[in-house]
Parts: sequence; C-alpha cells; structure tokens
Amino acid sequence: MPASYMPSRRTMLGMLTAAFAPTRHGLAQGLSSQQTIRLDVPFTAGTGPDLLARILGEELRQRWNQPVIVENKPGASGNIGTQAAARAAPDGQTLLVTVNTFVMNASLYRLIPYDPQTSFVPIVEIATGVLALVVHPSINVSSFPDLIAFARNKPGEINYASPGRGTPQHLAMELLKLTAQVNLTHIPYAGSAGAVKDLAGGHVSAMFLPIHTALPLAQSGNIRILAVGSQTRAHQAAQVPTLAELGVTDFDVDLWYGALAPAGTPKDIVDRYNTVFNEILAQPNIRAALDKQGLVAQGGPPERLAGLIAKDRLRWAKVVKDAEITAE
Repeated sequence: MPASYMPSRRTMLGMLTAAFAPTRHGLAQGLSSQQTIRLDVPFTAGTGPDLLARILGEELRQRWNQPVIVENKPGASGNIGTQAAARAAPDGQTLLVTVNTFVMNASLYRLIPYDPQTSFVPIVEIATGVLALVVHPSINVSSFPDLIAFARNKPGEINYASPGRGTPQHLAMELLKLTAQVNLTHIPYAGSAGAVKDLAGGHVSAMFLPIHTALPLAQSGNIRILAVGSQTRAHQAAQVPTLAELGVTDFDVDLWYGALAPAGTPKDIVDRYNTVFNEILAQPNIRAALDKQGLVAQGGPPERLAGLIAKDRLRWAKVVKDAEITAE
C-alpha cells in the first residue's frame, strides 16, 4: 500500500492526544469490557487505513473502556489481511479498515480470497481523499486541454507514474485515457516514494497524486496541478478546476476509506459501531485534522458504503476490462 494514501503518521497520531474527551456509552451488545476489539488493516503501518484505524481505535478505547488493537496484515495488495478479516468470527470483535483497492482488486485478480459485497457487512465510510492530475513543467503544458492536445499529437510519448499496477492512481489515469481517448505510457513503481521523486525530477511527466502531496510540490515549482478528479473542487486548492468542469463527464476518482465487519455480524452490533464512528467523525477536531491533510471525514449509514462498493465494483471492472489491465 503506497504511503501517499495518507499523510504523515506524526501529524495524524499527534492529534489523538488533543481529542475531545468522549462519553462512555456502552459496548456493542454481546461484548464484555474485557474482550479485545481488533481493527484489521491489510496494509503496513503509516498508510492511510492504518492511521485512520488508530484514530478510531483510540476513540473506541476511551468511549467504551475496552481494549482495542490495530493489527497490520499486509501483502498481496491487501488481499491477505482482507481474507483474514473475512474469516474472523462475526461477533463484533474484528473489523476491517481499508481503502478502495478493496473493490478494485476484485477485478484485477482472477482469483481473490473474498468478495467485496458478500464477505463483509459495511459499517461506515470513514473519509475520502482528493486525487489531483499533475504534470512536470518540462512537458510545457499549463492546462488540461494543453495536455490532451499534446497527448493526441504525440501518442504514447507522455509517461505517467503510479505507485504500482492496480492502485487507485493507476486506474484513475487509465479511466482518464479511456474517457479522453488519449494514449499515455504507464510506468509503475513499487510504492509512492520513487514515483513522486521521479515525477519531481522530470523522469516521468504526469501522475495522479493525493492533493496534500501535490500542493507543496506545486508551490516549489516541481509540478503543475491541472485538475482534481473529485466531484467538487478541493478547498485546499479552490482555484484548481475539476475534470468534470473541463468536460470529462462522470469522473470521480476520490480515494475512499471504509470500516466493515465479517458477513453474518448481527445488525445491532453493526448499528452500534456505525453510531459511535459517526460520533467520532463529527468531532470538529477530528474533521479539522483530516481536512488539513486533504481528507474529508464522511460518515453516514451503512447503506451509503454498501452503495459505494456496489457502484465502484461495476465501474472499475469495466475500466480494468476496457484498458486490459492485469495485476501482474
């Protein structure tokens, strides 16, 4: 999981000590105060799902006076940890905290050890993050129409980076290629660090980046931000248009993060978790901390996340098929 899915660990974890003192209002029915809640994260420490799990976990510990631990189980683009969570007992003691590769993997891999819609019960959409379309100044384009004109005049000459095959950044660019009918050459990296370094150095020409990563690079002149891939403008960069404003219709490639329980988890337990997570995400200090990092706290009923999973599964399956993408 590329580290760029979320900002600095120090920044996000530091805010936990400043969180509002929560009210302890009881546990999920059927759990004793001595039982440990496990938040399974199918990626390494310091990634977006890991940091969000630690924020939610600390709040749960304080509110329910119950032990909560975050277990990182990385590997196979999140498939290993996700499978472990799917196989856990549906008793409310184990939850999955993940990112939207959870849905994308179902189309990328021929065999996958879980089903995004039947192996889990959605609890809540935690947050979303804006992806920005950026270029290196060396290709001498200053707007999205310039980029498209360049790409059409010189098919395949523009190289774009991603943190790896099948990542949201990769699929976002492939969706853009299909929609705008242009040919760009994909250069996959083993994570974000090398990709961002080579982009800033001009070794690759374009990329989708989280807005919090793109802004300082743009301010220093290393890259240019052409557009954002969200439905609305990012308030951190309100002057940057959305791709929809520029004529790319039905284009929404936000990163999203969610919490889910193993299939069969009783509805009353799911509802209690949904209630407490919504309370946490509504706290002004939590929202402000996420906002500073280019993230928007979400929340809402479980059905909202279920609908997002169903919609994204169909959409990314089509992109993967049409662009002939494989995970290898």
